[in-house]
Amino acid sequence: MIRIGPAGWNYKDWAGIAYPEPKPPRFDPLAWLAAFFDTIEINSSYYGPPAPATARRWIERVAENDRFRFTAKLWKRFTHERGTAFTRSEVAEATRGLLPILEAGRLGALLMQFPWSFRRTDENREWLDDVSRAFARFPLVLEVRHESWNEPAFYAELAERGIGFVNIDQPHFRRSIRPSATVTSPVGYVRVHGRNYRDWFRKGAGVEARYDYLYPPEELAPWVERTKEIAREAEETFVITNNHYRAKALVNAVMLESMVSKKKVKAPAELVAAYPGELRGFVRETAARR
Repeated sequence: MIRIGPAGWNYKDWAGIAYPEPKPPRFDPLAWLAAFFDTIEINSSYYGPPAPATARRWIERVAENDRFRFTAKLWKRFTHERGTAFTRSEVAEATRGLLPILEAGRLGALLMQFPWSFRRTDENREWLDDVSRAFARFPLVLEVRHESWNEPAFYAELAERGIGFVNIDQPHFRRSIRPSATVTSPVGYVRVHGRNYRDWFRKGAGVEARYDYLYPPEELAPWVERTKEIAREAEETFVITNNHYRAKALVNAVMLESMVSKKKVKAPAELVAAYPGELRGFVRETAARR
């Protein structure tokens, strides 16, 4: 089982590109995307845990797609705000917000995404151990971006604990971890961030600038092969496109879906109209709904 989709769905710059503009009455962007993609990575949970009622509404909004599974980013308190120890109440708060999705069978993975500055030190290994134990009830996957983690013993530790390794594409600087097809749990995971070298580490660069990148097919082709390799070992595999600026993540998700399946796939008519040349040959028809 391979599921491919974008990171997030609530972007203002997707209006008229991924979504109809003006929006029809009661338009639901999450339900709209769930008609074309079998997964979406929840981004908002990084900034703070969702309310349980919100999580339950998300489940209802994707109900028409039986194949659909969410993945979710863990709250940044546990990955980026490491100056002080996290508390039991913070763990409980994060858990409450995600449990409805897990219990509904709609959560494919909980992503522990650490920044490039998170290197393989004794202190950071202890922190990671504490976080992964705190959320052990969830299907955990781990993203690290620094080369220091690329050690066989580390992958063995993840496999022993059933934590999936996130294989990433990112701008390749001197100590950046390189592309891979590593599987350490029943969940295989790929995240492609784009290759915007100019803005990736540029001070003051906003999120839009960092993730402003559109992969051409020849750059995606190696990831198609890696995805297939991962899927041969994992029970289910998620491929997330995080280059979200102006819905480029959706364009690349459509390309990847088509390249992996070796079939033309459906896509929102608005997206095809915005990127006709890029999507030519990948889309079999455009439609408002699948």
